Amino acid sequence: MTQHSRDLSRRRLLFGGAAVGAATLLTACTSNETPAASTQTKAAGNSEGNNAPGKKVVIGFSAPAADHGWMGAIHANAKAQAAAYSDVEFKEVDGGSNSEAQRSTLGTLIAQKPDIIVVLPHDGKEVNAVALQAMQAGIPIVNLDRAFPDALASRLVIKGDNYGMGVSAGHFIGKMLKDKGVANPVIGEIAGLEIPLTVERSEGFKAALATYGFTVKNRRSAEFTSDSGQREASQLLQALPKIDAIWNHDDDQGIGVLAAIKQANRSEFFMVGGAGSKLAIDAIKADNSVLKATVTYNPSMASSAVSLARLIAQGRGLGDLTELQVPKELTLASETITKENASSYDKLGF
Repeated sequence: MTQHSRDLSRRRLLFGGAAVGAATLLTACTSNETPAASTQTKAAGNSEGNNAPGKKVVIGFSAPAADHGWMGAIHANAKAQAAAYSDVEFKEVDGGSNSEAQRSTLGTLIAQKPDIIVVLPHDGKEVNAVALQAMQAGIPIVNLDRAFPDALASRLVIKGDNYGMGVSAGHFIGKMLKDKGVANPVIGEIAGLEIPLTVERSEGFKAALATYGFTVKNRRSAEFTSDSGQREASQLLQALPKIDAIWNHDDDQGIGVLAAIKQANRSEFFMVGGAGSKLAIDAIKADNSVLKATVTYNPSMASSAVSLARLIAQGRGLGDLTELQVPKELTLASETITKENASSYDKLGF
């Protein structure tokens, strides 16, 4: 059974029924074979402003293999957004399963001389040199999500607010525990891959909890997959016989985390997720599990990356800004989804 099939099986087990994907303007399915009709795009049909057809441009794209729902949505959103423009040719190369493979295919893409390349690296540090190579060859790089350490390796960085995710999760947990009168809570954390963005999430979480006088009791590192989430959650549950709250960094990973919690028959705590998947939003609305909230890290950023890459390649700026050029950096805010506001976020679930 493939990783994708295992994930779908767990989704049905934990949430009931088949995996859900809404075909709306700003929605992407959990499936890695996401149809274009259900991706997060912004229509490009206006005849005025930035959406008006311009110079034909070729946009290259590279991202890790779509081995979980969030990454699947990244690929689908980028492709669908490019298709919304009549003046864009989209060239996607296989990002492979590791940085070495991505460097190789990016080298081939650079040799084809596209006008601009959007890159979500496996690891910014390990792909940095190839991005520098492109920039030095006159091909601008739009750095998506996982930042390159060298500022010269990209023309634009667009990413989610990783530190802000941790802050949002920390404040939700801290306030909930304070309201319950818990003086010395046991808080668990299930992080993702130990790359810079994950470290930022943990730092934000630690800082927010500190404002309530709280700390993390046990932190485990998973790999943004359901299997690794189940493995690390099982170990955390064994290490902590009593828990008050858990923050899990990633909702796809959370499928395995919830499976481990169900298997251990534990329910004395509440959990906050990360990213804002459609399944997590549905579970929060249903309010029949330990999952009570999730903090957003939306793959709609891939759609925005393609739109901004197009403008950069065409030498245009953002219509609503006075400046003539697209900004150097864009960080998306992390919002907290709860039972009270979950319905408002349905269109953003992936």
